[in-house]
Amino acid sequence: MDRREFLETIATAVVTGTICTRPISGAESDKSKKSNEAVIPKRALGKTGVGVSILALGGVIGMQLPPSKVHDPAAIAEEALNLGINYFDTAPSYNNGQSETNYGQVLARRRKEVFLACKTGDRSYDGTMQSVEQSLKRLRTDHLDLLQIHGVSSGEDLPAWGKSSGVFTALRKLREQRVTRFIGITGHDSAEMLCRAIEMYEFDTLLTTLNPISRRRPFREDLLHMANEKRMGVIAMKVMGGGNGCLVVGNPYKKVLRTYHDETAHQVEAQSLIRYTIGLPISTAVIGVANIEQLKTNVRCAKQNKPMDVREQKELEKIMG
Repeated sequence: MDRREFLETIATAVVTGTICTRPISGAESDKSKKSNEAVIPKRALGKTGVGVSILALGGVIGMQLPPSKVHDPAAIAEEALNLGINYFDTAPSYNNGQSETNYGQVLARRRKEVFLACKTGDRSYDGTMQSVEQSLKRLRTDHLDLLQIHGVSSGEDLPAWGKSSGVFTALRKLREQRVTRFIGITGHDSAEMLCRAIEMYEFDTLLTTLNPISRRRPFREDLLHMANEKRMGVIAMKVMGGGNGCLVVGNPYKKVLRTYHDETAHQVEAQSLIRYTIGLPISTAVIGVANIEQLKTNVRCAKQNKPMDVREQKELEKIMG
């Protein structure tokens, strides 16, 4: 079976409910049933077995802005939990720690309800340890659920990660110390480098860019295929084409130097992009929102609409180009 056949088979399985999409049973599921507003589909985060909501709250956009009279990021996080989103994504680089500080306002009271994913941009042992210590203080918690190497690029020195002075050694130590439960990797620059990294090291999760445009095809096929074979929890990002949402109808293009913004000649409704991404063999999709209304709209889409099947996905890929 080649990669395309594999993807078509597993995507069909996702839609029909034979893989990853089963409701999480037990106390967690019972708790979520107490309120219809809190019912959002959950999937297993790869081989970790942890149940996470199919939508995750992104730490950029509204969550990295400082509180003001017209903007309350803590209220966004609070409402996300009320709506059934249990996966929170953040990083120390998001507005110099402001995103973590904002999340901390809610985590101080509701930590047990959250699967908390953070990152480190450092590649050294000591630097990673210092970064995580600072993140924990801003997040107002003593542990993470997932700690990830942030922003893997094409120029990485992968062998250095595993040395005694390297970042991967630090992540393993932090997991041994139960500062984090799981370790992962993130990136949207090079699918090839990410493939090399997950082949060289054992990670629990992969956070990467998955949307229907052609330049993301290596991430959808080669990288996703490898991660699924390793039973990693796969977290999608750049669902809307990047922080500026350039793939969504009505959003003006923003000419920026950062090439991960996936501008194309065609735009579609946001719900089509959500349905496309959750139709892939992933665990959850990280989507940033500017306000509570956007959050509620995304949750309604995930609750009321089926993930795209393979035929619909291929059609959207042709349209987006």
